[in-house]
Amino acid sequence: MTDRPFIIEIADEVDPAAAPPVPDLLPEGRAMQGAARIAGARASGLARFAGWAFGALFSFILSVAVWDFVTGLLARNSALGFIAMLLLAAAVLAAVLLALREALAFSRLARLDHLRAEVTGATDLATARKVAGRIRALYAGRADAAWALARLKEREGDVLDPDAVLMLTETELMAPLDAAALREVEGAARQVATVTALVPLALADVAAALFANLRMIRRIAEIYGGRSGTFGSWRLLRRVFGHLLATGAVALTDDLIGSLAGGGVLSKLSRRFGEGVVNGALTARVGLAAMEVCRPMPFAALPRPGVTQTVSRALAGLIQRGG
Repeated sequence: MTDRPFIIEIADEVDPAAAPPVPDLLPEGRAMQGAARIAGARASGLARFAGWAFGALFSFILSVAVWDFVTGLLARNSALGFIAMLLLAAAVLAAVLLALREALAFSRLARLDHLRAEVTGATDLATARKVAGRIRALYAGRADAAWALARLKEREGDVLDPDAVLMLTETELMAPLDAAALREVEGAARQVATVTALVPLALADVAAALFANLRMIRRIAEIYGGRSGTFGSWRLLRRVFGHLLATGAVALTDDLIGSLAGGGVLSKLSRRFGEGVVNGALTARVGLAAMEVCRPMPFAALPRPGVTQTVSRALAGLIQRGG
């Protein structure tokens, strides 16, 4: 048997130039979108009931086991049982103190919301000065606000208009706090951009973005006088993401990606580095929303920080190095 060549004849020649172009996919900021979905997710009624039931059952079983352990140890050895009782009392005291700290954190956050509502509703001079006094009392013991409080005390007597009283209070007290909050936002945006650009693991970059945003929001709350606890910070994170995702996760990124792409920034970056830039831009947007949520006064006398300017300052050096 002789080997013969096997020939395949192609009737029509394929023109490579006629092939459709490969789509140029822009980065989407998947790490921040994943973090937003986690923070904004709401459990169903059945899930909340199941969580409460299993938590109550676990707490009951743990309490009975600890009680049986302590009483049994007391029956066997009084000295060891006394030590176990002291440790149990210390654990209970620590739990009570943690609960009180969280309760105080929630009350401080509620105080900021109440002050913001009072500022909006102040229409006469007496009410405006009363609200301004409460805002001054909020920062009375802080060293970083001492100079601003002194200037405000010198000038408040010369103002006789309610709007002017509130504008003077905002200008003197909120300006340094806004600057400190913006530094936190820019630092968190750079961190998220760097980490999500360098970490190739999907779940790892989502966790890093979520942790960085949670810490950023907690620091912003502390700057404005909230000093939120663990649960308070998570509640703030949910509030901020819930506000931003009111129009959907896609709308959260479309304008930012469009502005970056329109400026030719993403076209100069690699796919992974572009993802980091978009994640950093989304973090900056979350931080600006957190400033509005935590601020005791709405933006009126001072301009509201813009997303584009904040992103440009936060990621300027990063984009230059990446480009």
